[in-house]
Amino acid sequence: EYFAVCDHSQTASYANGLRPERVLQQKEEIKRLQNLGFKVLHGVESDILSDGSLDYDRDFLPVFDFIVASVHSQFNLSEDEMTKRIITAIENPFTDVIGHLTGRLLLYRDAYKLNVKKILDACSENNVAIEINTNPHRLDLDWRYYNYAREKNVLFALNQDAHSVDEIKNIEIGLKLAKKGAINKEEIINFLPYSEFIKFLNRKVKRNIN
Repeated sequence: EYFAVCDHSQTASYANGLRPERVLQQKEEIKRLQNLGFKVLHGVESDILSDGSLDYDRDFLPVFDFIVASVHSQFNLSEDEMTKRIITAIENPFTDVIGHLTGRLLLYRDAYKLNVKKILDACSENNVAIEINTNPHRLDLDWRYYNYAREKNVLFALNQDAHSVDEIKNIEIGLKLAKKGAINKEEIINFLPYSEFIKFLNRKVKRNIN
């Protein structure tokens, strides 16, 4: 029914992340698709900086319809520092989802130090969803935290972390993970009907979405 484009943000230079001028170009391309009748939302995966801020100026964040906030650098902070960093991002009213919470890459990189339950508590208090990253190298949030998140009424987002068209199929892995955790479709924001998804996006800040 709808699709969200979330490229890497400007700090992710290794991934050709989008600087503001390219974000605005992308917005025009998305508008052309919208004018053809496609429900495409203009999102971004914004890097969480070391102080917990997102890597665009605060007055630029309203350009986006949808923001996934993720850590992609400085993994060696202490547990308290990393936890505070992510909670600060959660408290940003423009943050909709926290992406691949622990930063793990299976068989390659361990999770960084953080207090997952404190972060899920913050997601609950601030009405921010937590990502179930369905890339087979991540599968993050770990399924063992699903029940705690559900007890706290934290919503989920099944995101493929697709860096190619073929990887969009990773959603099938996410469906199996959600079933494993007995997660209901009403608890997954991108399973909501379009009108309800837009309500979610407007829960804190008013987005100019048709």
